[in-house]
Amino acid sequence: MEEVQIEQIRVDLAWRIRHEVMYPTLPYDAIKLDNDKEGIHFGLFTRNRLTAVVSVFNKGKVYQFRKFATIESAQGKGYGSLLLNHIINYMKDMGAEKIWCNARVSAAGFYEKFGLTQTDQRTVSNGIDFVIMELQLNN
Repeated sequence: MEEVQIEQIRVDLAWRIRHEVMYPTLPYDAIKLDNDKEGIHFGLFTRNRLTAVVSVFNKGKVYQFRKFATIESAQGKGYGSLLLNHIINYMKDMGAEKIWCNARVSAAGFYEKFGLTQTDQRTVSNGIDFVIMELQLNN
């Protein structure tokens, strides 16, 4: 695996990867979240190229990560795992008691490797099935 750097990034950098990976057929503004300015956005860089992004939001000690995306040419190489480990540790360091995400059902197995469990809360958005997954922490 190439050397990587994980840093906090500006939200507009996250938007580019979100659009390219998650919803390339939707208008660019569709990938923007109403509360993006309240989030902390992380980027994983390989060879100084932004490769994966995720955004973290919190309400008290409950943290949500959203819009987790890795460019297609870098998928399956472990970069997403590195980034997810990084933000889980970040959220723990910030005092999180619960971490959750709205995961694509097709990706649930990936998140389970990190200790997140599926809830019975499921939705469909843009024709994609989602399940809320969470991780309870003991702080």
